[in-house]
Amino acid sequence: MISDRKLEHLLICENYDVEFKDKTTGFEDIELVHNVLPEVDKQEIDLSTTAFGKKLDSPLFITAITGGHPAAKNINKQLAIAAENNGIALGVGSQRAACEHPELEDTYTVVRENAPNCLLVGNIGAPQLNLAEKAVEILDADILAIHLNPLQESIQPEGDLDAIGYLDSINQITKSVNIPVVAKETGCGISAESAKALVEAGVDYIDVEGAGGTSWAAVETYRAEDRYLGEIFWDWGIPTAVSTVEVTNAVDVPVISSGGIRSGLEAAKAIALGADAVGMALPFLKNSASQEQLNKFINRFNDSLRIAMFLVGANNIDELKQTKLVIRGKTREWLNERGINTKIYSRR
Repeated sequence: MISDRKLEHLLICENYDVEFKDKTTGFEDIELVHNVLPEVDKQEIDLSTTAFGKKLDSPLFITAITGGHPAAKNINKQLAIAAENNGIALGVGSQRAACEHPELEDTYTVVRENAPNCLLVGNIGAPQLNLAEKAVEILDADILAIHLNPLQESIQPEGDLDAIGYLDSINQITKSVNIPVVAKETGCGISAESAKALVEAGVDYIDVEGAGGTSWAAVETYRAEDRYLGEIFWDWGIPTAVSTVEVTNAVDVPVISSGGIRSGLEAAKAIALGADAVGMALPFLKNSASQEQLNKFINRFNDSLRIAMFLVGANNIDELKQTKLVIRGKTREWLNERGINTKIYSRR
């Protein structure tokens, strides 16, 4: 049943409109301050960064997409080859299916086979303490992600709605594995308060996975017999730009900004807001038919990020994090209401 659900998710994401309808990421409210005197050679701009001891050629994570169904094996293989060749990080979908059904392990092991040097991120749910070590072993993971998806579970026909004990389970998972742990949402964002609780529970990294990109309420709506609840909660969540600011202001751990990011320009805005890296999923799924498509997409992302850095005078990612920007509109309104002084980002 889990395997069939994974296939349904893939087909729905590939063939249906699963993105937010009215709510955006909030990055349209973030304006980087143009520098007419950048004093930078665009060709010398360094996009590289380091995550948990591994160098990345670009601060880009292919965030969790798939696994757990035979049809997912080739997708993961294509993503792994692209990640290895382009020096970026790669995460897989929930590994529960493979942990419980060994015949599905090759839909995940194919990743390390084709990406021996890549930064790989495993994936289990918060209640799945008993699967943590197995998940790490199957993938030979560098980081283990714990996904948090209360909205998806609420709309999913077979969803698990008992969230009691999540923090305790997360704390035990962080103690049971010998690699760093990242907590990630699945499209609804993470608040400052939740980020603090997660770090106190032992989490080493946070992926905000904010609202504005793929809506998993939307995905589950297509699977449900009655679409009423899914339609109501389709646009639920904290916009990605907002979540990025809340989390980076609340905790002192590396942060991935993801959820609706579609270009290097939006990535530059996220990093200027304090993120250490950015993640994308749906665009990679839609470009996974060939290495040519994947490489073209990654190259376009890197080039647009490099141009944004050139236009603000940033030679590297550390300098980009200090870039001047202005926060406007609904994003500023939200952050001000939450007690965050947005003027500090103008860096005057």
